[in-house]
Amino acid sequence: MPEKIVRDPVHDVIAFRTERPVDDLLFNLINAAEFQRLRRIRQLGLTSLAYPGADHSRYSHSLGVMETARRMLHQLELERPIDEYEQAVCQAAALLHDVGHGPFSHVFERVTGVAHEEFTCRVILDPGAEIFRMLTSFRRLMPHDVVNILRHEPRRTFISDIISSQLDADRFDYLLRDNLMTGSQYGDYDLTWLLHALTVDRQGDRLAVHARGASAVEAFLQARYHMYRNVYFHKVTRTAEGLVKLVLQRAKRLAVQGRLPWPDAEHAVHSALIGRHLSLEQFTELDDYSMVHCFKVWSSSGDAVLERLCKGLLYRRLFKVIDLPVDANDMQVQAMVAKARAAVAAAGGDGDYDLFYDEPADTPYDVGEGEGDHDRQIAVVDEQGVVRPFSSISSWPEALNRQLAFKRLHVSEHYEELVRRSLA
Repeated sequence: MPEKIVRDPVHDVIAFRTERPVDDLLFNLINAAEFQRLRRIRQLGLTSLAYPGADHSRYSHSLGVMETARRMLHQLELERPIDEYEQAVCQAAALLHDVGHGPFSHVFERVTGVAHEEFTCRVILDPGAEIFRMLTSFRRLMPHDVVNILRHEPRRTFISDIISSQLDADRFDYLLRDNLMTGSQYGDYDLTWLLHALTVDRQGDRLAVHARGASAVEAFLQARYHMYRNVYFHKVTRTAEGLVKLVLQRAKRLAVQGRLPWPDAEHAVHSALIGRHLSLEQFTELDDYSMVHCFKVWSSSGDAVLERLCKGLLYRRLFKVIDLPVDANDMQVQAMVAKARAAVAAAGGDGDYDLFYDEPADTPYDVGEGEGDHDRQIAVVDEQGVVRPFSSISSWPEALNRQLAFKRLHVSEHYEELVRRSLA
């Protein structure tokens, strides 16, 4: 029996029985050039500056999401029949959900406007892409069917919930994977029991969980909260991401003015910076490696600001963090930031590139606030078959709905004490 095996640190054995058409398709998709590019995109961007083991890629994460979706489908199929083609589309969507991701997590798209969700769909629907040809060889309209699942079109169903919801394969995998690779021990939860408790709300055709799995859901939500608090919002991670943003903004300004010494106008990085449409070939070249090479070249570019920022990234000379009161209102925050900028400028610094304000925020569980918003909640099926929102059977949603937020100034080390005095 022909079988391909991938050994994974989270799911152990991920097997592809290539005599099965679906598994053969999935294994071929893994070897497509557009998917192999994800080996060169780190899942957690620059988090390895805080957690040295966090160098895993979106390639391994995407494999994990596919395997998790496969396990979810297997569990749900015990309760209701799922068409084989529908399962194939769901697994392909899980595998390909991140193929449009740019370098350094979400920072690159904030500067360039290249949204990874839309670029994912562009890649899947591009006739020149290997992914498109593989999907159409399985079924002619499969690329469009995969994109419809990713976009929840024509409506949300339990299949699209597997890809994106408050209990989706993406979150299930990245929490365990990021927890393992960072060594943080904040994101562990019982995935096996949680999957075993999954069901389908037949009336709403949405993903749901049996009441017996409530404790597993609570543990999952707690893991998500702690991973955001201690890993994703870690001050070192956030200051490094802020430096990347400043580097890209400076490079973009120079590129628009025609003063960026490298790369040339046809290069993928240059095109992305100035907002030019990227061809599939250009996008395939755009990864963490190409950006790090830019940082190395720009560190001796002749532009003092760009050089300083790039050297800070390359040699971990990061900004210092000053925590602001979390209960400060917008006007108070604006006043503190303005005071800090004025102090830096008065000392000969650059208010645009020697400090930045950062306010990471997340709501670990979305309870909704309007009529019909319970559809956004996790649905729980009790022993009598009644479907209830998770917040009606657990106190955790209310507790977790208090927004997790930080308000921080990130300041060049040279001006840290000056800024602290000005704010005191």
